[in-house]
Amino acid sequence: MTEVVRCAWAGMADPLYLAYHDDEWGRPVRGDDRVFERVSLEAFQSGLSWLTILRKRENFRAAFDGFSIPKVAAYTEYDVDRLLGDAGIVRNRAKVEAAINNARAALDLPGGLSELVWRHADPDAPVPRTMSDIPAVTPGSVALAKELKRRGFRFVGPTTAYALMQAIGLVNDHIEGCVARVSD
Repeated sequence: MTEVVRCAWAGMADPLYLAYHDDEWGRPVRGDDRVFERVSLEAFQSGLSWLTILRKRENFRAAFDGFSIPKVAAYTEYDVDRLLGDAGIVRNRAKVEAAINNARAALDLPGGLSELVWRHADPDAPVPRTMSDIPAVTPGSVALAKELKRRGFRFVGPTTAYALMQAIGLVNDHIEGCVARVSD
């Protein structure tokens, strides 16, 4: 019997985490609202476990109107209070306000959020052989974070930007031999 190889972080027993690794992480995500969702969730994850966010993702989607950029951009202080009272999401004022701010900033992007983010794709990144080969920050994530901040986004530092790049397929950081690694 052949042993299935996966990235070490997916070795958790939680089936939700395993499914995320196998079916979603590193797969291309396009479209402004879909990319906005991931930018927002990566920001909410800052300082927390991704599994915490993953378990609350459906609650986040309901609370943030499916991460519709125009809807979130129109949120008022009432919505901030509503979100801070929602136990189904991470209730952090700075992160809630950043999500709303980021939706407003996304509305002003000439080509849209998806186009801006995908300009930083690195399809030629080396295939990591082990987890230690995967960086936390790259020149591409520094450039993406800088561009997003220049455009008015918050909670988008280089580490968060790289996690976004990994999650939505701008880089393929599944280790060599991983069952979820798809060839380009």
